[in-house]
Amino acid sequence: MAAEDSEQTAPAKKAGAPARKRSVGRPRRIEPETIVATARRILEAEGVAGLSMRRVAKEVGTTPMALYHHVRDKDELLMLTLAGTAATVPRPDLPADPRDRLLAVSLHMHGTLARMPWVVEVLSLGDLTDEGALWMVEEIVACGIACGLAPEEAVRAYRTIWHCVYGDLVFRRAMERRAEDPGRKRHFPDLLADADATELPHLAALADRWSELTEDYDVTGQLGAVIDGLLGRAERPR
Repeated sequence: MAAEDSEQTAPAKKAGAPARKRSVGRPRRIEPETIVATARRILEAEGVAGLSMRRVAKEVGTTPMALYHHVRDKDELLMLTLAGTAATVPRPDLPADPRDRLLAVSLHMHGTLARMPWVVEVLSLGDLTDEGALWMVEEIVACGIACGLAPEEAVRAYRTIWHCVYGDLVFRRAMERRAEDPGRKRHFPDLLADADATELPHLAALADRWSELTEDYDVTGQLGAVIDGLLGRAERPR
């Protein structure tokens, strides 16, 4: 009887025998690349608002609790998704002159992010960045120092340039969203049509041309002007 029991309880080794069930509670192995690819697809299509741990878990075929075994939280998921993005964009050939180099790097940053609006949205959450993009920060600070700025001034110059780049991209995206809803009531610059010439003389005079003047906004020229103003500090005695 003991021999029969041992034969019945021994694991089946014959071909075609049913596979042994996985231990209860052990999460199914999900490749990190699958998680990141799924999150990026959602971000590109719907932005940060469409991304959640529950949504990603459902699309990769697991549960939110199981996904937490692979990713700590949504912030870490965003970081993983952001990582490596900059490496997919070839670095441009940069001029040797530090002022021209500074402008070229700033325009490359603007152009790259303009093609990836979901990255701009992720960066808006703060404290999230792609390590592969830090070469642009290094270049901007180095060029500022090469142009005569003190290191601390070069860092502040980078912040100002970043604010200009980021602010322009956020504004452009907002205008695109408004254009997608033509029935939406516009408040500005339509309000300029009723501007009081006594209180707002310059705006009232430019009201009819405001859209024309803003639609042909030249990022290259304006960033160049900002950079020249920042570098002008190098000529002042400290």
